[in-house]
Formats: sequence, structure tokens, C-alpha cells
Amino acid sequence: MESIGADLDEMRRRPLSAEHVAALREISQERQYAPGEMVVEIGTPMDRFIYIEDGEVEVVDPHSGERLGEATLGPTQFAGELGFLSGGNNFLSMRACKPTRTMEAPRKDVLALMSRMPELSDHLITVFSARRRLQVERRTSSIVVIGADRDPAVQRVEAFLSRNRVPFQSYDLDSADAQMASLQCLASHEPGVIFNQNQRIEDPTPRKIARLLNLDLEVADGAVVDVLIVGGGPAGVAAAVYAGAEGLSALLIEDTAIGGQAGTSSRIENYMGFPTGISGADLVYRGQIQALKFGAHFAMPRRVQSLEKRADGLFCATLNDGAELCARSVVVATGVQYRGLPLERLPEFEGAGIFYAATEMEARFCRRTDAVVIGGGNSAGQAAMYLSRVAGHVHVLVRGDSLADSMSQYLSHRLEAAPNIDIHYGTQVTGLHGGDHLEAVTLKSPDGERRVDTRALFVMIGAAPNTGWLSGLVDLDDKGFIRTGEEVGGASPYETSHPGIFAVGDVRAGSVKRVASAVGEGSVTISGVFYRVQEALADLV
Repeated sequence: MESIGADLDEMRRRPLSAEHVAALREISQERQYAPGEMVVEIGTPMDRFIYIEDGEVEVVDPHSGERLGEATLGPTQFAGELGFLSGGNNFLSMRACKPTRTMEAPRKDVLALMSRMPELSDHLITVFSARRRLQVERRTSSIVVIGADRDPAVQRVEAFLSRNRVPFQSYDLDSADAQMASLQCLASHEPGVIFNQNQRIEDPTPRKIARLLNLDLEVADGAVVDVLIVGGGPAGVAAAVYAGAEGLSALLIEDTAIGGQAGTSSRIENYMGFPTGISGADLVYRGQIQALKFGAHFAMPRRVQSLEKRADGLFCATLNDGAELCARSVVVATGVQYRGLPLERLPEFEGAGIFYAATEMEARFCRRTDAVVIGGGNSAGQAAMYLSRVAGHVHVLVRGDSLADSMSQYLSHRLEAAPNIDIHYGTQVTGLHGGDHLEAVTLKSPDGERRVDTRALFVMIGAAPNTGWLSGLVDLDDKGFIRTGEEVGGASPYETSHPGIFAVGDVRAGSVKRVASAVGEGSVTISGVFYRVQEALADLV
């Protein structure tokens, strides 16, 4: 299955060309480092590009202080990984192991150079992506998550890191690992998040972690951009890619993680170009890298609370922290969210046995238990197949009597053939049981009621559109989806009843609920956005 980058261990080392080195030299300054001197510190911004001309640099293990792994960087190599594109903070340190000479260039100047020299851009992004993949797979990071199996708040932090492809280490609270034993004291033998060896994050939340890593763009109050994109799923990220490519200033706001609902899919096999499949999170993350390359900006986890149209023609959004930012146009790509079950104790068990995503993080909670998946769509089918690798048995609950109308045929055939997956038609959950954690569910079917022991229930039904924040500015259908196109006076198929506001992806009425169509809509709508932005700018002259 495809990932976010190539396998660094298998990549052939290829130095930058003489032309690229010469171009970098024009914007760089020379630096000298003595043996043992830190070149990069944990928590500092990735604000400079470091090219090593002589000497040797090693990555430092954040917990032992020793060299991390066997690899070092030497002459003709460069430091950095994907966080460089967005200006995030370093989550690993580097130091010189011998007298070292580098040339170092400001990040903004290097990004400008990359936009002028596509071959240089390709080279850097290929290496940066491979390094991030290696860090994620080997969990080399100064971020340690403890006890996500016990604490829903810590679990939300772990989900945020995992879905945003931020490397971290994770330990269950009862882990016997030697390193865990030393961290236990710092964490007071309770669930928590540790950063940089000895900094415990009090009351951890995704927003706190985002600030720590500089993932959360500090949006200037009253800032104006050409297009505000709300929602970081496939449609929103595709819109960001094309907006950046067309030279528009674009800001994407996402309240959870890049990927949206597609990011909860562990394996997508019917998206063109990926014959071996790719996870939803990795697919959309690749799009985010493209958007960053073209100059788009991302802010997360942030949420738009309301939207208003000002007298001067600008659309101004109020965020959940009270900040306000304005745009000449808006692309609504907020998608849909799974509906909760009308069951007692549902809120108690959310994060403690009830999940709305089936990624690697949630799958670990299925070991030594049966898993129950509610839903008959592709997302539910992909979840069941993925979970069947780790769960003892998977029960798929479908309200109807067939999967033919809701699930791709290749997927339904796989479910039917899997020896440890049972499909229960005409079945629904009527009861939840357990103490602090879900322990069993009651199922009701045409044959009566039965109790199934499980510590992992996955809810993947219903599609509630996220449109409440639009403050009545656009027309909705009777289910809350946004109406677009000629029937509401839109100048393009994706423009809403309010000129300058566009809707794409699952949130749009009549859209095909598939990743490929969402990407297509997000891409195509930018032509209409471009026209509206030029119109708004002309009015200012």
C-alpha cells in the first residue's frame, strides 16, 4: 500500500546539482559548528535550510541524549523534513559530531527558490517526505503519549497526531517498557503527554499540541485572503492546491485533522493511480504537501463559528477562539459527520469503546476482543476489512437486507469471503453495557435480541452536513445540504445562492459521496473562485 513518501532506507542518495547548490549559496550564510554544538534544538522553528558542506551532523535521541540510529548527515546532504514547508517546530535535535561547516538560508527565500526551480522543489520534497515517513514508522519523536487506552482526552491528542502524520511514541499505562518506567514518574503514573523528555503537558488537547509544534497558524485578527477554505477533507485540500497554483492567497481552516471523513479510512483501493491502495489520511496528506508547495496556508485545529458578509463585500469568519479573518470568497468543504446513536450512555463510551474512525490508532483497541461495525457503506466495509487483521471477530451490522446499493461490489465480496467477518442484515444496536469502558452491546434483529461482548464499537452511519456555521447566508435543502448551481442562481455548478460562496464535496446537495468526486469538485470550483476574486479586486480600483 502507498504511503506519504518513499522508503528512505531504499532511496539512492543523490546530491543536489551544482546549479541548485549555487542558487542556494546566493541566499545563504556560512556557519561553523564545533563538535558537540547543537545545530537544531527541539521546539525551535524550522526557519532555515541547512546544507552541510563539511563535517558531520547527528540526530539526538530526545530521551537518552545519545545518537539516534546509525545514520548521520555529511557533506552535500541537507537537514529538514516536511515541517519545513509549513514552518513547523523541530521535534528532534541535531548536533555536530565533528567540526562542521554549513550554509544556511532563510526558509522563505528557499520556498521562493523552490517555486522558481521545480527540479529543486521535487528533490527536496521527495527527501522531506521520505524522512517524515521514516519518523512516523519508527516513531522517532520527542512527543510521548501515555495511557491513550485509559483516557479519552489523551486519546484525542493521539488521534490528532496520528491523522496529521506527526510522529510520536505511544505507551499503554501498564506497559513494561524500560523507558516507560522512567516516564511514569514524570507523568505521575497517570495518562498524559510528555514533550522533550521532561515537559509534561497539563490537560492536553489537540490545540495545545498544535501550538507546541507550531501547526496552528497564528491567524492575524482581521487578516484578508483571496479565498477561505473551510474543511480539510479531499475537496477542501484539492481546492487549496488549485487556489495556490493559480496564485490566489488561500487559507484552509480545519477543526480536527487534515483528511476529513476520508482520513478515517484505513485503505482506499478504488482511487485512480494507487493500484495497491492508500489510506485516506495519506492520500489527503499528499495533497496538503502540494498545497503548501504552492503557498497555501493551513490552520488547525480551528473551527469557524459563524460567517457574515460585510458592507465592503468581504466575507468575515469568526473562529472558535474569537479571532476574525476575512476573505474575498469562501469555499465550503466541511463535509458530513457520522450521526450518533440514540442510545443511553453513548457520550460516556465515546473514546472508551465507541469510535468514529478505523485507523491504526483505533485498531490497537481491538486486540483480544471482537469488533462491531455499524454501517453499510464503503467506509464501514473498509473499516471491517482493516479491523479483521487484529480483532478476533468482526460483526458488521446493516439495517437493510443487502449491501448492493450502498457498497462497492469488490468490497462487499471481500467481506462475504472473510472467515472472521459476519454480516448481520436487518440488525441494529439497542443497548450499551460496561463500567468505565464499553464491554458489550445488545443487538436486535428479526430473530430477536442477543448480547455480544465487545470493547470496540465503530459507528459509521448517517450523514449530517456541517452547515450550521453559515448563519443563513446560503440556501439549504430539507436535509441541511447546500444547494448550488443554476437552480439557486449560482454562476457555476458549485456556487451557492450567495455570490462568492462555493460548496464542494459531501456537504453539497446532489454530490456523489466518493473521494474522487470530492477531489474533482474542489479542483474545478477554483475557476469560479478566481473570477469572483478578480471581480472583488476590480471593485476596489
